[in-house]
Amino acid sequence: MLTASHLTRRFGERVAVEDISFTLERGEILALLGPNGAGKTTTLRMLAGLIAPSSGEVHVSGETLTRRNAPRLRRRIGLLTEAPGLWDRLTVRKNLDVYARLYGINHPGRAVDEALDIFGLRDRAGDPAAQLSKGLKQRVALARTLLHRPDAVLLDEPTSGLDPESARTVRDLVLRLRDEQRSVVLSTHNLDEVDRIADRVAVIRGRLIALDTPSGLRARLFGARVQIALAVPDERFALVLSAAGFADVRTTADGLSVGVEDSRSSAPVIVRRLVDAGAQIVSVAAEQPSLEDVYLRLLQEVRP
Repeated sequence: MLTASHLTRRFGERVAVEDISFTLERGEILALLGPNGAGKTTTLRMLAGLIAPSSGEVHVSGETLTRRNAPRLRRRIGLLTEAPGLWDRLTVRKNLDVYARLYGINHPGRAVDEALDIFGLRDRAGDPAAQLSKGLKQRVALARTLLHRPDAVLLDEPTSGLDPESARTVRDLVLRLRDEQRSVVLSTHNLDEVDRIADRVAVIRGRLIALDTPSGLRARLFGARVQIALAVPDERFALVLSAAGFADVRTTADGLSVGVEDSRSSAPVIVRRLVDAGAQIVSVAAEQPSLEDVYLRLLQEVRP
C-alpha cells in the first residue's frame, strides 16, 4: 500500500536518512524503532509527502508521490506528529472542523460529529484546546489525523507522556485500524507497546539496520532455546542432554536452558530424556528474549 524506495534525505552536509526501503502492506502495523536522531521523524515526513527525499521515491498504491500529485495522494495518508499541533484558542469542535475543511471532506460537520463520538470527545467539544490535558489533546489530534479516513496512518510517538489508561486507548485504536485493513507505521520508544501490537519491526540508525517480525529478529539474534525448570536442579541432567546430542546446554538457577533448532520439535525429546534420567520437571517453555534485548543487540552491531 505504501512503499519507501531507497529514500535518502540530506540537510546540507548532514545525511539524516540513507537508502531506506520497505513496503507497508494493507492491514499491517510496522513499528519504526531507533535512537533519537536516527531519522524516524524524517522518514515519516517523507512518507507523508511533507518533505521531498533528496533521492529515492515514495509509492502510494503503486503511484509515485510527486509534487504534482502530492495534494491528492496525501488525502490517503494520515500523519500524527509528536506534538498535537492544535490551536489553543479554538474549541475542540472548531479545531476538527478547520481540518475537515482543509481535507476537503464533503460533509465536514457530519465527519466532526462522528470523530467526537468515536474518540469520546462529545462532552468536551466546546472546550478550548488550551484547557485540555495532554491525554485529551492527543485524542483530539488522533481524531484530526483520522477525519478523512486515510488508508495509511503514520503515528509519531502517539503514547509519549500519556497515562496508562490513555496509552491503552491509543493501542486499542491502532489495533482497530489494522482490523479495518488500514496500514499503520508506528514510531515509538515504547518497546513493550511494539511487542504487543506490531506485525513487523524496522530498526533504523540513519539507514535500515533490520526489518523482520519480532519473533524473526529474536530467532536471528539469539536462536531458539528451551527453558526447563526442575524441582531439584542437578548438573548431571545437563550431561544427560549433552550426551543426547544437544550441544548448547546451560545450567540455570532453577534448571536448564537448551539451544535448539526448533523448540516445538525438540521440547518433547528433551522432556523424555530428562524424565528417563529421573528429573522432576516443573515447567517447559520456549525462551523469549525481550524486544529490548533484541533492539540493543542490533544497535551494538551497528555503531555510528
